[in-house]
Amino acid sequence: MNGVNNRTGKRLSGVAHLRQSVSDILTTPIGSRVLVRDYGSDLFSLVDNPRDDLTRLQIIAASATALARWETRLKVTRVLVSFPEGQSGCVLDIEGINKETNLPVRTGDITIYGKQL
Repeated sequence: MNGVNNRTGKRLSGVAHLRQSVSDILTTPIGSRVLVRDYGSDLFSLVDNPRDDLTRLQIIAASATALARWETRLKVTRVLVSFPEGQSGCVLDIEGINKETNLPVRTGDITIYGKQL
């Protein structure tokens, strides 16, 4: 699939477009898009919860659910969650299979910011 780089405006395709799409889905709070209110993820309701195993599992589930719904090119196989020391929010690294090529893909770090104090 082809698209446009959301920072430079230049053409974007392949794995780079897939990574950008995954990042966009996960960093968009549900209800924030005027024309597509259910687009995005529930991560923003979770990132300021206690940094424990329950929150980690909820973040993994919210990520996998959002990507299963909105990014049909990706089959998620693993969601890695880390909580940076001294910062609000979390960092995600998504692993999966690109359904268009059947090749493994990894997003790299996607930061979900918590509430700013």
